[in-house]
Amino acid sequence: MNKKRPVNLDIGTIRLPITAYVSILHRISGVALFFATAVLLWALDTSLSSPEGFSAVQECFQSAVGKVVLLLILAGLVYHTIAGIRHLLMDCGVGESLEGGRTGAKLTLALAIVLFVVLAGVWVW
Repeated sequence: MNKKRPVNLDIGTIRLPITAYVSILHRISGVALFFATAVLLWALDTSLSSPEGFSAVQECFQSAVGKVVLLLILAGLVYHTIAGIRHLLMDCGVGESLEGGRTGAKLTLALAIVLFVVLAGVWVW
């Protein structure tokens, strides 16, 4: 029996590499976008149903809560898109090394933040 094997792992003390965090965030953003689709479809259906429905959706998304929801959806969409492009590039053989993976993960986070800030400043506010 291997005596060096850890017996009890404390999840709170395990330090994951940046590539793991980027991968986990990509999965979380995908699930969040799946549920956000319901909100966006509701808004589309209501806004197209009547002029009153359009006004109601417009009023909803102009409130503070509505803007926060839109910002979260936008953040998820931006991050998931950038991380998806990273995965496509890795499928083509770009950034498959350990250092390339770390660099790609850092680049993914940086590009997602910059693109989110630009789009949030132009579109939502």
